[in-house]
Amino acid sequence: MVPAIVIAGVRSGVGKTTIATGIMGALAKKGFKVQPFKAGPDYIDPSYHKLAAGIPSRNLDTWLLSHPVVSELFQKAAQNADISVIEGVMGVFDGHSNLGEEGSTAELAKLINAPVILVADASKVARSVAAEILGYKAFDPDLKIAGVILNGVGSPRHLDFCKPQIEQTTGLPVVGYLPRRDDLIQPERHLGLIPTTEGTVVQEWYEALIQQTLETINIEAIIEISKTASSTEVPANIYPKDVQAKTAIIAIARDEAFSFYYQDSLDLLEAWGAELAEFSPLKDSSVPDKAGGIYIGGGFPEIFAKELSNNKSMLRSMDHKIKSGIPVYAECGGLMYLGQSLSDMSGISYPMVQALPLSSSMKDQRLHLGYRQVESRCDSPIMTAGQTVKGHEFHWSVLETGPHPDNSLYNVIDQDNQLEGFHINNIWASYIHIHLASDPSLAKRFVEICADKSII
Repeated sequence: MVPAIVIAGVRSGVGKTTIATGIMGALAKKGFKVQPFKAGPDYIDPSYHKLAAGIPSRNLDTWLLSHPVVSELFQKAAQNADISVIEGVMGVFDGHSNLGEEGSTAELAKLINAPVILVADASKVARSVAAEILGYKAFDPDLKIAGVILNGVGSPRHLDFCKPQIEQTTGLPVVGYLPRRDDLIQPERHLGLIPTTEGTVVQEWYEALIQQTLETINIEAIIEISKTASSTEVPANIYPKDVQAKTAIIAIARDEAFSFYYQDSLDLLEAWGAELAEFSPLKDSSVPDKAGGIYIGGGFPEIFAKELSNNKSMLRSMDHKIKSGIPVYAECGGLMYLGQSLSDMSGISYPMVQALPLSSSMKDQRLHLGYRQVESRCDSPIMTAGQTVKGHEFHWSVLETGPHPDNSLYNVIDQDNQLEGFHINNIWASYIHIHLASDPSLAKRFVEICADKSII
């Protein structure tokens, strides 16, 4: 078993992404090959992990995916690393259920048999933080909490009021801390942290974080704790057993505006015989010529609405490809891009691809967030009519008009079969993000559908 450690928070906002990124970067600087993971469905935190580790971070979600699949994806990626670092989601016990651990960091840590380092905010507390840590330790005795990191420590004296009491009361070692430093705070906006793909996370911030981590977090202690992880036997059932011939070319929209993809979804497409041809709706002039399908993920098209609209050559190319009949699958930001228009954060409306009868806006923005279970109302590149799958929704934008029964893509089962998404001719688009590992048939079907129109 490769050493592994889970960095979990007592709640959201305690700095676990900063601390996890710092630990990953410090380990990498010491020469370790680090495999990063993110608990839950988040796309943005993994971009920070990649900045630190130099390789893609992978999502492990125990609600979206079955336990055997989560174990398989973890083991498959972890076996190529010296150490795995898994960042948790929300508070360590928070998940899909109000009375159970389903979808929580705690459930994931127990599933993969990895020890937990608990991150607590000490900025407005002293020895009382020990009572908080004790409560977390006692809440679930089966969870292996192996250490504590404090964030927001104001001074050495402040640390002296926190650390001894934690260690005496709980028996857990405090393996480090981060001080209160405004320059270590990561920039945020309406969906949380700003993705590193936009170039706003400067190298100075990252270098300062790594230096601080090496100074005040005991990396050697974390390495030793990580060695207490134990292996689990998992069946191999998501990836094909044999290498598949390349039969399809799928164009993947990927740039500052569109960066929300699960790495394992892309890997599964390749494993089932797809060549992935990345293109930028912001900067390129056309969709890759030989592509037999287009996949447009989520992101922040509202931030780049003007630039997307001004790239007329790409809009014409998208229109030409769509009219040629190749399958187009889009999620969230991709849905917005394919619409008639998009109103940005200032309320200015810009024309988009105009392939779908919808307009999206940030004017009356409100948060749509949560897991969803959907039933497909039609055959699509990833599902057949009547098939159900779990997904996740996370956006602030709103549509001026919703789908009609004649052109909607999904029934949202856990929302009274509410209509969601659009199916117009060869376009299937939705606000719902789907992890292609959630069902063994999804990626395989996507490749087979796109193979008919691909030029290999």
